[in-house]
Amino acid sequence: MEHVQLTTTDGHHLDADLAAAEGDPLGAVVICHPHPLRGGNRFNVVVEAMFAAFPANRFHALRFDFRAEHGDGVAERLDVVAALDDLANRYPGVPLHSAGYSFGAVVSLSVDDGRITSKIAVAPPLSHMLVDPPHQPTLLLVAEHDQFCPPSAVEPIIAAWPDATMEIIASADHFLAGRSTAAAATAAAWLRGQPPRSPL
Repeated sequence: MEHVQLTTTDGHHLDADLAAAEGDPLGAVVICHPHPLRGGNRFNVVVEAMFAAFPANRFHALRFDFRAEHGDGVAERLDVVAALDDLANRYPGVPLHSAGYSFGAVVSLSVDDGRITSKIAVAPPLSHMLVDPPHQPTLLLVAEHDQFCPPSAVEPIIAAWPDATMEIIASADHFLAGRSTAAAATAAAWLRGQPPRSPL
């Protein structure tokens, strides 16, 4: 693991960690953490699980802390773009993907950047933070007993999305206690199974 610092286009400096893929890389993934005003950071257990699972499945992984000055999920999109810029500069030509958990999932889904070839949203609170349908293939991992946005709430929201797959994390609530490793493994397996695509 390598510690790196990102700089956004509006001048924020973000701490980040980079883990290189094991073997020939299939792509690179930006990972977004849960709500910073509720204790979320890049060391969150679900983020940690994805940060381990993606490199083990041949994807570079970059996790970072959102800006200190909270931007209600809007300004944070620039943080994701800064992470994408870093990966694009380090690994030119490698497909880029985004992933996130909870608040980070919604931020990731909201980023309109043509370099992203697919998206993964873990426990996205879509009934509280609405997003436009992403154009990329998207996996939504929804906890069976999510207190904030259960599967029954997610299904009608994503019904019109052009290329969305929902999988239910059994026996889990929003915080994925004891299920974060399984969720990360599902996300990594889905990403490995995606056919190669050019950025939009």
